[in-house]
Amino acid sequence: MSQVSRETKGQRSILETCDSRLRLFWLLPRRLASGLVGIYQKVFSPDHSFWSKSLFPHGYCKYMPSCSEYSKLSLKKHGLIVGSLKNLWRILRCNPWSKGGMDLP
Repeated sequence: MSQVSRETKGQRSILETCDSRLRLFWLLPRRLASGLVGIYQKVFSPDHSFWSKSLFPHGYCKYMPSCSEYSKLSLKKHGLIVGSLKNLWRILRCNPWSKGGMDLP
C-alpha cells in the first residue's frame, strides 16, 4: 500500500514539473511582448514615460486605459495572437475623429 502511494507521489511530482516547464514555454511569448510594451511605456509613451509628466500633466491618451496599458492587459488576458489583434484594432480606432472613453480588453 505504501509502495503504491510513493509511486503515485513520484509520478505526480514528475507531472507537475513537466506541467510547470510547459507552462513557462507557453507563457514566454506573452511575457516577452508584455515586457517590450513595458519598455515602450517607460521610454517613449506620452502617458507613462519619464519625460511626459512635464509635457502632459493630465495625460495624453483620450482612451482609458491608454493604448499601451490596453496592450498589456489584452496580452495578459487573451494571449499573444488574439491580444495583438485586439491591440492593432485599438490603435486603428485611436484617431482624431474617435470620441475616446473607457475601453477595456
